[in-house]
Amino acid sequence: MNYSITILTLNSENKLKKLFPLIRQQSLQPEKILVIDSSSEDKTCEVAKENNCEVVVIGRKDFDHGGTRDLASKYLNSDILLYLTDDVIPYNNIAFEKLISVFKDEKIAAAFGRQIPYIETNIFGKHLRYFNYPDFSYVREYKDREKYGIKTVFLSDSFCAYRRQCLEKIGWFKEGLIVGEDSYAGARLILAGYKISYVSDSVVYHSHNYSAIEEFKRYFDIGVFHKMENWILDQFGKAEGEGIKYVKSGMKFLVDNSRIYFLPEFFIRIFLKYLGYKLGYNYKVLPEFLVKIFSMHKIWWVRNQKKF
Repeated sequence: MNYSITILTLNSENKLKKLFPLIRQQSLQPEKILVIDSSSEDKTCEVAKENNCEVVVIGRKDFDHGGTRDLASKYLNSDILLYLTDDVIPYNNIAFEKLISVFKDEKIAAAFGRQIPYIETNIFGKHLRYFNYPDFSYVREYKDREKYGIKTVFLSDSFCAYRRQCLEKIGWFKEGLIVGEDSYAGARLILAGYKISYVSDSVVYHSHNYSAIEEFKRYFDIGVFHKMENWILDQFGKAEGEGIKYVKSGMKFLVDNSRIYFLPEFFIRIFLKYLGYKLGYNYKVLPEFLVKIFSMHKIWWVRNQKKF
């Protein structure tokens, strides 16, 4: 099946210089590479054009998690649309081929690969990758919600491929979401009768070194997303159940890796995540100035004043 790649960039010159040589080494080459750039101030666009990419520049304030990804559909006609963020690095030369191969099953509407942490990632960032991206593959569909709850619709907005005709049937990604465009699309696809595939042998490097405060802000925004799209929780279950599994997994991870001395910080981070999520879910009762302080995506609130 033919596929195209969309890369979302912002001041990504150095990242693209690392990424493009590894894309050229992939065993299955894309039909086209589209770079959607949010008005970078470095040579991102020049590097992309030098690597035979089509480049679309948008205003920085015009970036929208869902809408910007939808924009790719106007420039790409491939059967499969693979979305990458600029901080993803393929682990080997078969990462893309392994991911695209699962679309031989016509019921698969979306597929995402395994993300492993960069070496320099802190212990908490490493655990999150291992928790969310195990070393075994699986396929999820609507009936699995009773066992896996909200995890049934889990996808990744950093390294994920979609069947174009399936995205079209659900109306593409939703514009105006603060975060969670991947979960939104996953839920819509599952409800439409399609399946989501996790492909553990399609591997990339991708991780973050979030501070405890950054995690608080990230989970605040997730809470806002779940409040605004509450139907996802109604259909697939609350997020708290997954949180309990995360706590147990994190404790075991620290013990197994002889990092018991990080347990106090781990519990502080858990508390801040939970607090951030709860405050985000109840953002409408908070003063506007606090919402902007608590949120990781402050510019989103400037563009969406009516959400208060």
